Amino acid sequence: MTEQSLARQTLAGILRAGFDKATCRVSQDELHELQAETGEINLFRTSFETDVSLSGIAGGRRASLSINKTDEAAVGAAINDLKTMADGANEDPAHDIAEFQSPERFQGGVGEPDYDAMFDRVVEFQRYAKAQYPTLNIRSVAATFVRRRSCLVNSNDVLFETERGLYRVALSFSSREGTNNSSMMYTGFATYDLNTPIQDATNVDALLRQSTEQVETRHIPKKFKGNLVIAPNCLTDFTGFLTARIGDGPMIADTSVYKGKLGQSVASPLLTLRSMPCSDDLAGGYWVTGDGYKAADLTLLEAGVLQSYLLSLYGANKLGMERAVNSGGAYVVDGGDVSCDQLIGDVEEGILITRFSGGRPNDRGDFSGVAKNSYYIRDGRIQFPIKETTVSGNMVDLLASIDAVSAERLNFGYSLLPWVRARGVTAS
Repeated sequence: MTEQSLARQTLAGILRAGFDKATCRVSQDELHELQAETGEINLFRTSFETDVSLSGIAGGRRASLSINKTDEAAVGAAINDLKTMADGANEDPAHDIAEFQSPERFQGGVGEPDYDAMFDRVVEFQRYAKAQYPTLNIRSVAATFVRRRSCLVNSNDVLFETERGLYRVALSFSSREGTNNSSMMYTGFATYDLNTPIQDATNVDALLRQSTEQVETRHIPKKFKGNLVIAPNCLTDFTGFLTARIGDGPMIADTSVYKGKLGQSVASPLLTLRSMPCSDDLAGGYWVTGDGYKAADLTLLEAGVLQSYLLSLYGANKLGMERAVNSGGAYVVDGGDVSCDQLIGDVEEGILITRFSGGRPNDRGDFSGVAKNSYYIRDGRIQFPIKETTVSGNMVDLLASIDAVSAERLNFGYSLLPWVRARGVTAS
C-alpha cells in the first residue's frame, strides 16, 4: 500500500468514527547507516520506519496520536483510541484544519545511497584524524542516508506528497594526553552529497584541533563581565530563546516577552534571522508544515525588528493573529561585514563559546549555564582553553547587545549561521 492510499484509507476511517474534521500523515523512512566507533566500523544496516499520524476534531474537541504499524487492526485500534481521547478532551473553537490548497508533490535531494562514498568518507576521516591528531579519540562517526516519503491528507481535500533523500553525518570525540582529558564534543551536518571530506565540512577540522588543545584547561583569572563570542555550533542555543517564545505556548499563556512587539526592535540591528525550510541551500528543510500548509520561507527578524510570530493555525485562531507561513526551524542568520579574526580582535576580555550547557532561561530571559570546549580571550587574542565556566546574563539583553556578526557562515544543512559577538555577559 502506498503512503497516499494508506493515508486516504485512514482518513476515511477517522471520519466514519464520528469526527467532523480529520488529518492523516503517513511517512516512510528508509535509513542506510554506516557507523564506526573507536576506530572500527561496527554497524552497517538498512532499516525502514513507518509513522502514521492521526488527528481529528469532533464538536470542537481535538485528539491526535501516532503509531508505527500499518495493518488494518492496528489502524482501527488507533482510530478507536483517537475517538476516546477526543471524547475526553476540552472543547475549544480554535481547533481547525488547513483549508483546501491545490494538491502538490515535492521532491528533492538524492534518490539512492552511494555506499562506496559513505564507506570511503568514514574510513578517510578516521585515517585523517589519527594521522593529524594522535591524541584525539573519535568516539563515533556515522554516515547515514535517509530517504523520507510522506503524504498528508485532510478532510478539506488537502493532498501533499513529499520525498527527500539526504546524508546525515554525526561525530563525537574527545582527546586524551597522559592523565588529561578534554570534554566530549559533538557536531554534525546534513548534505545532499558526500563530495567533500568530512574533516573539510563546516568547521569539523577546527573542532578536532581545538579538542586536542583542550586536554589542558585553565580557570579564567577572575570573574568578569565582558564579551561572549558565540560560535555557529551553539548560536541557536541563544537565538532559540526568541524563536521558542514567539510560538504557540508562551504566546497563548501570555508569558512571552515578545508578545505585542511585532514591528518593534527587539534585538540588535545587526541581527537578521530567517526560517528558510524551502531554501535550496539547506538540505534539511521541509515543504509542508505540521498543520497541513504548503511552507514558505519567512523572515523573523529584519535588522533586529520582529517581523513575524511563529504561530500555528491553532495559535493564530486562539489569539486572533496571523498564522506563520512555516513551522520554524531551518534557521539562517545573515552574515555581517567583519571577519572572525576581526570579531575576536576587538575583544578586551571575553569567552569564545563553542558548546553551551545549561538550564532553560526563565520567562524574562535570565540564564545561567556552562561554557564547554571554550576559550578565554584577552586583549584581542585567544589565550587558552578554559575549564568549564559559568556564563550568565539575560537572553533579551544579549540579543540586543550583539555588536558584531562575522561574514563567514557555516552551513550545517539544517541551519546557516555566522559567529556573533555580544556584550555584557558575566563569566565566573
